[in-house]
Amino acid sequence: MQPLDWNLLKSFLITAEEGSLSAAARRLAISQPTVGRHISELEELLDVRLFERTRSGLSPTSTGLALIEDAQSMRAHADAVSRIATGRSESVAGTVRITTSEMLAVFVLPAMLAELRQLEPDIQIELVASDSTDNLLQREADIAVRMYRPTQVDVITRKVADFQLGAFAHRDYLARKGTPTNIDDLTGHDIIGFDQSPGLIDGMRQLGLEVDRGFFPLRADNQIVGWQTILAGLGIGFTQVWLAQTRNELIQVFEDVDLPVLPAWLTVHRDIRTSPRIRLVYDFLAEKLSHGPWSGGNG
Repeated sequence: MQPLDWNLLKSFLITAEEGSLSAAARRLAISQPTVGRHISELEELLDVRLFERTRSGLSPTSTGLALIEDAQSMRAHADAVSRIATGRSESVAGTVRITTSEMLAVFVLPAMLAELRQLEPDIQIELVASDSTDNLLQREADIAVRMYRPTQVDVITRKVADFQLGAFAHRDYLARKGTPTNIDDLTGHDIIGFDQSPGLIDGMRQLGLEVDRGFFPLRADNQIVGWQTILAGLGIGFTQVWLAQTRNELIQVFEDVDLPVLPAWLTVHRDIRTSPRIRLVYDFLAEKLSHGPWSGGNG
């Protein structure tokens, strides 16, 4: 039997994890027919059937399930080789893939990356705006900026900023509905909430308000959408103080109430921290994030 092509196994493994060819194709950044062809070639090579079609998608056969663990082990070794090779590269030119939250990707990182490009034009940046957890171990990203401390093994993480949250509303909304002076007054207002995430409900309860999903007349999990609804005057929303203070039409309400602080953590895998290119970008972001307008001048 001819040697196995890792690309065939990789397509099989991602399809098994995602449950469909289309989802695997998106994750692998290749076409769906290519993923299907890889799996067909692998089945022909091994003379086995790897998937069964079900109502919910593709389900591995017993043979497929037996193959998954070995494929995962091969992926771990391949990823390790890739990280070590990247870590030992002496060239600054090349690509750095950064993943961060949607809010930071839209309102924080662009100005920093514009400055970085001026300083280091040979470095290309891939910016992934996502609130999902990209896996640094599998090289889905080189650097991550997250609003929580990563717990993965073999990563280096550094707290670089604290983003204070506040409650804000458009002045036109407050002119119509009045300005609340304390948390209890919120029951008479339109509060912008989350759709699926329980975070704001939990936060309200910590402040002494027992509410449910119906308390929020407008709900959206996307932070950018939430920000835009505040600007449009739909109600009172919770957002980062430094950002809201850049808009004169927004007014902060009950400033004396202590709201949570969102810590920002800059993370990189230990193996690629030694890459001159990734080290340069990591250190640049650490410096900029530590001294932004949200920091009050403190690192």
